[in-house]
Amino acid sequence: MTELSAYHARLPYGERVSADPVLGSPFFPFDGEIQVRPLDEPIVPEPPRRGEPGAPPCDQCAEPEKYLVWQDDTWRLYAGFEPIGLPMVAVLVPVEHVTLHMMPPALAASFGVMIQRVALAIGRIDGVGRVHFARYGDGGEHFHTWFFARPLGMMQLRGPMLAVWDDLLPRVPDEEFQANCRTVAEALNAG
Repeated sequence: MTELSAYHARLPYGERVSADPVLGSPFFPFDGEIQVRPLDEPIVPEPPRRGEPGAPPCDQCAEPEKYLVWQDDTWRLYAGFEPIGLPMVAVLVPVEHVTLHMMPPALAASFGVMIQRVALAIGRIDGVGRVHFARYGDGGEHFHTWFFARPLGMMQLRGPMLAVWDDLLPRVPDEEFQANCRTVAEALNAG
């Protein structure tokens, strides 16, 4: 699609929209005066994502062992590509380089099982209250799903801002992070 829709036509490009809808949320991590950036004009056609022609290569395909926590014949789990403030931030990707739209039905069917397995494995880390997962898909063509471990009792971190809290909280020490990765890998290996 190269033409913009009626939705696009009514957006206030170059203007700031109000932050009021999120400022009153108990999960919003910021206090004080907040300004939303002006809305940028759409870029059409969109630039290629990593792994698409004209973009850098796919990270998982170029270096499949880098940051690898666990794998089987179909799926890989990665973590540690940046310092984190949560007990675990991980990415689940299929071994096969596919997008959601071209994923074979058998692989798509196994995805639901893997979401549960990874969430349960991350939940075995000491001090984890819940495990959130999300699929964004704008950074790379290779299908990937994010997992975020919310610390036990940290009710303020619930909801869609958990990924932002990850950037704000003090960094998890490396040896603790490595122990958390071992816990997850052991749980996944146990099946």
